[in-house]
Amino acid sequence: MTRPLIGISCYSERADYWIMRDDDVVLVPRTYVDMVLAAGGVPVLLAPVNGAEEAVDALDGLLLTGGQDVDPARYGQVAGAHTDTPRTGRDAADVAALHRALGRGIPVLGVCRGLQLLNVALGGTLHQHLPDVVGAEVAGAHSAGPGVYAPVPVLTEPGTRAAEILGPGTVTVRCHHHQGVDRVAPGLRVSARAGDVVEALEWSDPAGPSGPSGPDAPWVVGVQSHPERDAEDLRLARALVAAATRARSRAFRPVRLAG
Repeated sequence: MTRPLIGISCYSERADYWIMRDDDVVLVPRTYVDMVLAAGGVPVLLAPVNGAEEAVDALDGLLLTGGQDVDPARYGQVAGAHTDTPRTGRDAADVAALHRALGRGIPVLGVCRGLQLLNVALGGTLHQHLPDVVGAEVAGAHSAGPGVYAPVPVLTEPGTRAAEILGPGTVTVRCHHHQGVDRVAPGLRVSARAGDVVEALEWSDPAGPSGPSGPDAPWVVGVQSHPERDAEDLRLARALVAAATRARSRAFRPVRLAG
């Protein structure tokens, strides 16, 4: 069997490098590509443009990467002083790809911004700046400085995919985020926390024939951490690739969205 195709969402930014002179470029950190390769998948880069979601029909799994803050207008708020300038095109492309993946029932892994976008796209909201909510000292552990992915202990919830993949009880992950989940979207549940900060979400479908984490349940997982920043930690990537491999061999049921 050929390796599963894993779509990786990309950024669109201005660049001034080599032959590019203040050009718009599509890019993604190589660490995401290397993580998917090391886990046994084939990375497929998805440009953040209108219509790119059609490529999801050829994929076996979707990885929503980190990056800039999701536009607060998507969850009914005005941007605060610490919120990034909106990248509305990327937001739209990522949401479209997510809904396409959910409609097909292929597995989805959201990393940092990817978790936040998953929550917002399904009807949840975000804290725009964690220091305003949990205090600077607590929030500082999650965003220790530019380019710093600091170790943070998180507690996984029993019976969740997070506990199955990362381990039961307290586990250590690498974090770099100043925003976080506020109201959890319908259809999702918290699967890991660091104190009052939500560190992982996953699909919850109690009405499903096998329960929320049964073999036929949708594989939809989001983490605030950055597994791509630890080359030795392939737990989440391997779980995504394994779920994508299963998705090839049998029909996953599409995710039923609220409303």
